[in-house]
Amino acid sequence: MLEILYQDDDIVAVNKPANLAVHRSKFVGPDDAFLIDLLREQVEGRLHLAHRLDRATSGVLLVARSSEVASQLGEQFMGRTVSKRYLAVVRGWPEPEEGTVDYPLPGSRDTGPRRDATTDYRRLATVEVDIPLGRYDKQRYALVVAEPRTGRFRQIRKHFAHIHHPIVGDSQHGRGDHNRLFKQHFSSHRLLLHAQRLTFTHPVTGAPLAIEAGLDATWLAIAARFGWEEALSAVEHTSTG
Repeated sequence: MLEILYQDDDIVAVNKPANLAVHRSKFVGPDDAFLIDLLREQVEGRLHLAHRLDRATSGVLLVARSSEVASQLGEQFMGRTVSKRYLAVVRGWPEPEEGTVDYPLPGSRDTGPRRDATTDYRRLATVEVDIPLGRYDKQRYALVVAEPRTGRFRQIRKHFAHIHHPIVGDSQHGRGDHNRLFKQHFSSHRLLLHAQRLTFTHPVTGAPLAIEAGLDATWLAIAARFGWEEALSAVEHTSTG
């Protein structure tokens, strides 16, 4: 069963699990499960995706109950009036602690000309673990919050890779050795990127909505292991600007 975060006559918001494809495409196998199909088993009526998350990413996903509402939500995303807040675990300790990555990216599936892409980030907590890897006896990781101003394909993943702090668990843009370290020592077999909060205007009522998605067991175990519970609790109670 999918966790439904919010629903009314116009919108359904779910907490998408990691490694669940949103819809059918040529990039996933014919026997794989799809979020939109699973949701149709829980929610009656027509459903239309209002936006998308990478298969590997977890968190808030919006679904509209009509094509008109989906279109209106799409206009908000295109107009950059939707505030998106993600949590991520990255390799190393980003400096400065708070900054902006401004680096143009190509379109969907890495094709077409590069377009402007901007992501604000803030370092929330750090850890140093006594596990040798390569030429280092200890490894550094950081918990960060990322707020993309634009919505390019895999933007957050590519931006953190660009500043040499790839997200842990990223098989396309990350570091395989650090991904394996997290699998072996911390039982983390997923991309540590989570769409934690989405703030937008209800397309029918005009009311402001802020929808948040809780973290899964892998995230909570890592937070406990690294002593990051307080940092996570603080950001969960901070409004998106």
